[in-house]
Amino acid sequence: MDSEAGEVPMMKRLAGSLRSCGWSRTLAAAALVLLMAMAAAGQQQPAATKPAGGDELPDKVEVNAFGGGSFFQAVPNGLGTKMVNGGAFGFRLTENFWRYVGLEQAFTYSANNVRFETPVAPGRPQNDFGHRIYQYSLNPVFYWTERGSKIRPFLTVGVSAMYFAPTDTAKGWARSPLNVGLNAQNLDANIHPALNYGGGLKWHLTDRWGVRFDVRGLTSKNPTFRLPDYPTGGLYIPRDNLLHGVQTTAGISYYFGRKAEAPAPPPPPPAPLPGLNAGTLSVGPGTLCQGRAITVRNTGASDPAGRALTYKWKVNGQPMGGNAPELTFTPDRAGSYKIEMDVEAENTPNHPVRTASAPPLTLSVQPYNPPTVSNVMANPAAIQYGQTSTLSAQGTGSACSTIQFQWTVTEGTLQNATSATATFDSKSVKFEQGGKIQSKTITATVRVTDDRGASATGTAQIKVDFIPSAIRFSDVIFSKNSARVNNCGKRILLEEVAPKAADPDYEVVLIGHIDQDEVSKTKKPSDLDMRRVLNAYAVLTAGGGTCANVDKSRIKVTWVGTEQVSDMQPGLCGTAARPASKERAGQLVSTADQNRRVEVWLVPKGTKMPAAFKEAKQLDEKLLKKLGCPK
Repeated sequence: MDSEAGEVPMMKRLAGSLRSCGWSRTLAAAALVLLMAMAAAGQQQPAATKPAGGDELPDKVEVNAFGGGSFFQAVPNGLGTKMVNGGAFGFRLTENFWRYVGLEQAFTYSANNVRFETPVAPGRPQNDFGHRIYQYSLNPVFYWTERGSKIRPFLTVGVSAMYFAPTDTAKGWARSPLNVGLNAQNLDANIHPALNYGGGLKWHLTDRWGVRFDVRGLTSKNPTFRLPDYPTGGLYIPRDNLLHGVQTTAGISYYFGRKAEAPAPPPPPPAPLPGLNAGTLSVGPGTLCQGRAITVRNTGASDPAGRALTYKWKVNGQPMGGNAPELTFTPDRAGSYKIEMDVEAENTPNHPVRTASAPPLTLSVQPYNPPTVSNVMANPAAIQYGQTSTLSAQGTGSACSTIQFQWTVTEGTLQNATSATATFDSKSVKFEQGGKIQSKTITATVRVTDDRGASATGTAQIKVDFIPSAIRFSDVIFSKNSARVNNCGKRILLEEVAPKAADPDYEVVLIGHIDQDEVSKTKKPSDLDMRRVLNAYAVLTAGGGTCANVDKSRIKVTWVGTEQVSDMQPGLCGTAARPASKERAGQLVSTADQNRRVEVWLVPKGTKMPAAFKEAKQLDEKLLKKLGCPK
């Protein structure tokens, strides 16, 4: 394709074939003008002006946006279909792979409405409808001037896919009940292959931008738009007719690629080659460690004569490694290591130097020590159940290792278990249920591990004491000036307190109170608080009738008069505010009754008594015996 002498006859034959197609003198004339422009361009672009080794202007790939006109000949058969002249626009992508030939893809959109020049019947109007053409083309492009020229006339012939599409308005018109007599209800699109041919001119305005002019002939099978192909009294288009058209367009192009550089000046004569260069030795950053591989690299070793080099390594005077610009070895001890390297090249008459030594490199290797752990502590070492303790340890490694911590405990939970300081939480330590004071010793273990897998462990002890809490029940509430335990009070004492008092680790504590308005107006002090405790005590211990049989030795009592140290905690069923009222479950407590009460507690043995309990008092055994089981 690079032969200019062979291309001129080819161009002339293409132009002659255009004249012989038998349609459009305009296209033939345009082709002749194009050939004349090609000849002129060839005279303006002498090959001697082209740079060696590349293109004068960048146009390896070009993108072109164009617009223009689309013109078609009428088809005389049938009712004489004619595509009305219209506008066209689209895009082209051209890849100029070779100096005189390119490959082009194009998409063209044109608006050419369809008109029937002969009416369906005498006296009836002509019919036409809206119509658009979508055309995709693939063409080789044959240039008169080589790639990179400022002006490039060209010829082309290729194939197209033509999509003839009536508009939606046209389809609606064809399907309208008013046009039933036209028999055009099936109006729809056709697609046909087509031949496109023609030529044009590309002109660089700048390195990247240019203009382009095209004249294209089109030959395709005439579309029938799915109309009848024989007379039916309505519209019809005979099959197998050819459609001829011309597109004339102009557009703007953008070019991709690179410009050729001017030929480089000849190199100066080579300078005399120096001797063999042994380069320098180096190691990467970081600590050099006993037991870890060390890589020493040589950089810059070269022979100006281009001879192959042989590398010889020594470590502390002993040969080591192979014939390579890198040496990897693993030191088995700490200390200093002297690294030496010689390079050799084959001796020649013009280059007598055949050996060279790189400056030696001294390495300081650090020792490796396995990890140790010390000062393993728990602070505090004794806690109560629910509290936390801080665990700490000191771990040591060496400059050649990194260490990690891991804490574990025999029971309980840990936070920050992988750090030197962790937190032990006793909330999940298991103890027996009930009122018994208990304790457990928890062992915390820390393991310090280095990145080589060696480890050391240490332990610390944590004592966890479980001191059960006192259980407070609802207060037994009394009516004014009364010591009688009502039904609500008995329910508290018999159904709640007595069953739980079976645990021998608990003591039952009763604390009696009176209200201010129950104080005797005489000089004799009121004993109503004592008698209220007495009745509650009897309900728990009398053993007969409706009373329980709680061990008397496990009950402690006191009475404090009008002193109200602890908060009131009345029972849900309450008491009667008026003696004549019948007591019933769920009755609300009157605010006037709240201070007339006996506090009821279960206190674990050996633990602190409630705040209202000042001292234990004794009940009169005669009164208890006489009282029996209160009703």
